[in-house]
Amino acid sequence: REVRRHLLRSVLTTLGIVIGVGAVITMITLGRGATEKVTSQIAGLGRNLLILMPERASRSGGPPASTAPFKIEDVQAIVEEIADVAVAAPQATRPLLAVYGNENRTTTVTGIDNNFFEVRDWRLSTGRTFSEAELRAGKQVCVIGATTRKVLFRYQDPIGATLRVGKVACEVIGVLEAKGATFGNNQDEIVLVPLRTFQRRVAGNRDINLVFVGAKSSESTAKAQRDITSLMQERRRISRCEPDDFAVRDMTEVTNTVVAATGILTAFLSAIA
Repeated sequence: REVRRHLLRSVLTTLGIVIGVGAVITMITLGRGATEKVTSQIAGLGRNLLILMPERASRSGGPPASTAPFKIEDVQAIVEEIADVAVAAPQATRPLLAVYGNENRTTTVTGIDNNFFEVRDWRLSTGRTFSEAELRAGKQVCVIGATTRKVLFRYQDPIGATLRVGKVACEVIGVLEAKGATFGNNQDEIVLVPLRTFQRRVAGNRDINLVFVGAKSSESTAKAQRDITSLMQERRRISRCEPDDFAVRDMTEVTNTVVAATGILTAFLSAIA
């Protein structure tokens, strides 16, 4: 009787309860969804992954300053001297214009060896990877990303076609499976060539800009990170009182930090709701 007598008040009370509960559920769902999305993007980079890059912290508080690149001997030392490392993949990168027929697109051209596919857990949708002879001789062959294929070749089969990147012509021998974007960067907009081909015909030097390191297990990434840091300090002759001119990023650590941050944000938004 009282509910019917005060119908407007009853409706508003019910509406308030529905909106409140719905808001809490929505905030929690969005928070969990954001956490899962970021975690999957980081996982898309590779499993048990460490990233070694030349970098020096800026004294002015700005972005890190670039320093001397690595050499192939550094990569070999990591694999040979650190027990917790399963594989290490060097790479050198440069943005270049890729051209096929009337189509062109500025894309990321990256020199690699076949360890890249293992450490990044990246498979091919069609074609093949580089042969040992192609890697040693620096042959003009390439593997392209899903976006590069879509933009340049449309519905054509790219295998066997000749693609030009910068001033270098290369034969397409494989196409990567799509991985999507990570932190706003489209991983599929890429052209992979043998590292020696990149060094000889694109860069004109033996520099390595980045090293992807795969640890033997997720539990050993922290120890591998410490050992790589010590080894690079020794090889680059950095004393204890000097700042490092490189950085070793543990993607497991990055994942945990992101998950913790999104968890706090979710709890905060839920409390407001």
